[in-house]
Amino acid sequence: MLSAATVRFAEQIPPSMREIFSMTPDEATHDPTTAGINSPGVQPVGDRISDTSAIVLSIDAGTTGVRTLAIDASGTKVGWAYQEFAQYFPQPGWVEQDAREIWNAVLGTLTDVINQLDRPARVAAIGITNQRETTIVWDRNSGEPLHRAVVWQDRRTAARCDELKAAGVEPMVRAKTGLVLDPYFSATKLEWLFTTGGVTADENTLFGTVDSWILWNLTGGPDGGVHATDPSNAARTLLFDIGLRAWDDELCELFSVPPSCLPAVSASSGRFGVTRPETAAGLTVPVSGIAGDQQASLFGQACFAPGATKNTYGTGSFVLMNVGDVMPKVVDGILTTIAWQIGDEVTYAAEGAIFVTGAAIKWLRDGLGILKDSAEAGPMAASVPDTGGVYLVPAFAGLGSPYWDPYARGTVVGMTLGTTSAHVVRAVVEAMAYQTKDVVDAMTAATETPLELLHVDGGASVMDLLCQFQSDLLSAEVRRPVVQETTAMGAAFLAGLAEGVWDSLDDITAAWQLDRAFRPQPSAGATADGYAGWVRAVERSRAGPPTDQLPDLLTFSGRVEHLFDAPYRLVDSLLVFHQSEAHKTFASRTETDTGRYGHIGFFHQPNGKVQAPK
Repeated sequence: MLSAATVRFAEQIPPSMREIFSMTPDEATHDPTTAGINSPGVQPVGDRISDTSAIVLSIDAGTTGVRTLAIDASGTKVGWAYQEFAQYFPQPGWVEQDAREIWNAVLGTLTDVINQLDRPARVAAIGITNQRETTIVWDRNSGEPLHRAVVWQDRRTAARCDELKAAGVEPMVRAKTGLVLDPYFSATKLEWLFTTGGVTADENTLFGTVDSWILWNLTGGPDGGVHATDPSNAARTLLFDIGLRAWDDELCELFSVPPSCLPAVSASSGRFGVTRPETAAGLTVPVSGIAGDQQASLFGQACFAPGATKNTYGTGSFVLMNVGDVMPKVVDGILTTIAWQIGDEVTYAAEGAIFVTGAAIKWLRDGLGILKDSAEAGPMAASVPDTGGVYLVPAFAGLGSPYWDPYARGTVVGMTLGTTSAHVVRAVVEAMAYQTKDVVDAMTAATETPLELLHVDGGASVMDLLCQFQSDLLSAEVRRPVVQETTAMGAAFLAGLAEGVWDSLDDITAAWQLDRAFRPQPSAGATADGYAGWVRAVERSRAGPPTDQLPDLLTFSGRVEHLFDAPYRLVDSLLVFHQSEAHKTFASRTETDTGRYGHIGFFHQPNGKVQAPK
């Protein structure tokens, strides 16, 4: 279980691997007092601050912890703190958090940062960024959560998503939301809470993603707290029409969600409300920026032009491409989402969501014990020239873009007696790049926009090995910024832009600084050749629905040339069957002697014989 205590970042998380598990860990300090800090007061609504000494705070609530960051008008960090909170796993595939623990981490880190600031420091605004899709319900009057938060990684509603797909509603959902029917998003989680979860939906029940929960508490909670969110978070719920930019009645009815529980939706950069000193470490300042963590990262990387693309290597990885102010056509494999809204202008993004990248490093450390410290991953991976033919597909929570397969499971292939722990660690690092290529290839095909440059951030991006491997694999330049905390920076920029700390997007672009650029090496062809092995490994991870959800099937092992005109052999000792809805058969992926792949379907016949479908 993760520690909930606030600790010094240098003692808790190695600088070389910060953010790798939550996308937002940073240096943390803790002092429970607030002495010596003057409440800076609030500018009247509509006034804009023009003060180069202004400070903007960013609350970055990630998947495993909360970081609060303070930056000045030049974009320089002047204070930060980090505090972890626990994750709970009541059943396989279920991931929960305690919303009260999240709030306590917010308040603790906010207090720490305020105590770090010089007495004359002027806090102009607060921005919030957050793990998206995580679903919280609470009581309007008491302020108490009505259930543990159901985290974005949670897969408990996979069967419900299958039911909805079978009912034929996914095209409608895709057209309105830009998303797919997957447990990843909030709506089926919320539906589960209101049914199986035992939460009663009445006039006092409030729903929100993590940003809404934090905003509500900062601005007073039961005593007049603001219940709101921004379009980038609303767009991740499966309840929001991203074209009309409004909650959709048809979707609410589909998922049995009463509209009365939904938060108001306001522009990402703009004044949401004002903090109460008793719930905000003594501060009375405007909360003026909110964005989901990946959209905030896109903003923090100054990806303001259409085609600009970033990837964050955190707990998972998320590739976002700015696609401009017109909602693009929805395409298979890639999500369409809202990046941010400034005033009345909306920017859209194409997104590929990868569920597990940095979390696989944590698994190597905590699950297998291969690593004693996360910081060992980079050096250990670099200690061998390649993986020795090992591929590790970290489908521990299914596969996201472009496969959207909730039944895929973590798979290791290619191990021999010569395989060492270093080969396995390198396979995990390379899997981050391979999964990114899966997404980028699908995204560039869908948008017809070739990728020439990729901005990277997140904890794993500190590994030169990963960045160079990614550049070689994509045949594109990879740029890493000096300031890795781009998620928190993005939220701060949105808040400061609303309050006049920065006057324009050009000012924000000027604050972005390059650490290092990685360009494809002459040996990149060998890296590309390795991608074919990755594709085969992914196919082996996709075993289809659990056997208790399939009709009676005949499984067997051995060579099967006698059944077919062409010589086939098994990839593994057991054929794994996949449902093909188009033909209502079950098919397995097998390999021919020439290395090509084909699908072979089988029926379980009453006479016990295996028959190939016609």
